[in-house]
Amino acid sequence: MNEELLHIKKLLDIEVERKNHNMGLMEAADPLRVAKPYKDDIIALICAMFAYGNAKLIEKFLLSLDFSALNDGEAVIKEKMKGKYYRFQTSEDVAEIFKTFAIFKKKYSLEEVFLQGYRAHESILDGLRELISALYDINPYRSGGYEFLLGKLPPQNPSSPYKRWNMFLRWMVRDDELDMGLWKSVKKSSLLMPLDVHTFSVSKKLALLSRKSYDFKAVLELTQTLREFDPNDPVKYDFAIYRLGQSKEIENINGH
Repeated sequence: MNEELLHIKKLLDIEVERKNHNMGLMEAADPLRVAKPYKDDIIALICAMFAYGNAKLIEKFLLSLDFSALNDGEAVIKEKMKGKYYRFQTSEDVAEIFKTFAIFKKKYSLEEVFLQGYRAHESILDGLRELISALYDINPYRSGGYEFLLGKLPPQNPSSPYKRWNMFLRWMVRDDELDMGLWKSVKKSSLLMPLDVHTFSVSKKLALLSRKSYDFKAVLELTQTLREFDPNDPVKYDFAIYRLGQSKEIENINGH
């Protein structure tokens, strides 16, 4: 590792110490603040799916949802989701995603379905392929807003960073005071960076990432760089890097 990277590693290790705990999470809006108290992977996945746009507005929307609807039938779900809409999602989209998960939880486990794809090669993409496919099979409903939530089945060479899915997996697999650690059979070393506009921008400023396109290749490059810092848990740096961008603290760090 060259001297500059070693310097950045030390800086980020300090930020991880400062941020990766409950007090760090409470400093600013984050969908994990809504998901965490439930200790439930399906509720966490719904929170992650709506995690696009302004963090305060994401939180506000998630706090307005009645997650008890996941135990209800279709008619009650529709009633509880009346008037609930968020950006690309109509209230019908929101009701249908709850319906999908209400059916799914009666039949399957998110972790078990993910593991069916993941186990052979410890591949996050193979796990996502299995899980996203199973979710689409549950409910024939389709719309732009609904399909945006679930995302596309990952092809062999994706272009999408799969940010919301990778963030959900971070919450499920990592088991420190920040994340939920509900899934025990996926290795932290397999995780991929949940690349959003803040982590992308900060990573370029800190010379962790040379790729100029916001895409899946950037995810792989950044994850690989962070594996040099910690091969067993590269994604532990995600939240600290994100908060450096969200809070604009990055502008005060070491002239970067």
